[in-house]
Amino acid sequence: VQLVESGGGLVQAGGSLRLSCAASGFTFDDYAIGWFRQAPGKEREGVSCMGSSGSSTHYPDSVKGRFTISRDSAKNTVYLQMNSLKPEDTAVYYCAVGTPKSFGRLCTWQMYDYWGQGTRVTVSS
Repeated sequence: VQLVESGGGLVQAGGSLRLSCAASGFTFDDYAIGWFRQAPGKEREGVSCMGSSGSSTHYPDSVKGRFTISRDSAKNTVYLQMNSLKPEDTAVYYCAVGTPKSFGRLCTWQMYDYWGQGTRVTVSS
């Protein structure tokens, strides 16, 4: 099982980035998928999560309307489109797969078993 993120970088506030997460060794269709982030000194938080069927998604209020998770099953790749970026979005972003037991835990990082190495996003003001 391997997850490899890409697409991070430096962007000005108000700009956009699209992160990618390529999977190997398994298919996303069998797992819930989550994008999480961790800023220095802060707890890891879920920012966009999708159930295994692809029909349920969860976004916290901090990113709702700005971030969108999607997946391409043919490419076994998941994306995180981030628009209207803010300096407070600066963090290392990780994709992960797991088996959350309920919708309420879809973005709970402790429910995820396999993680990528992370990609850094820096938003300048």
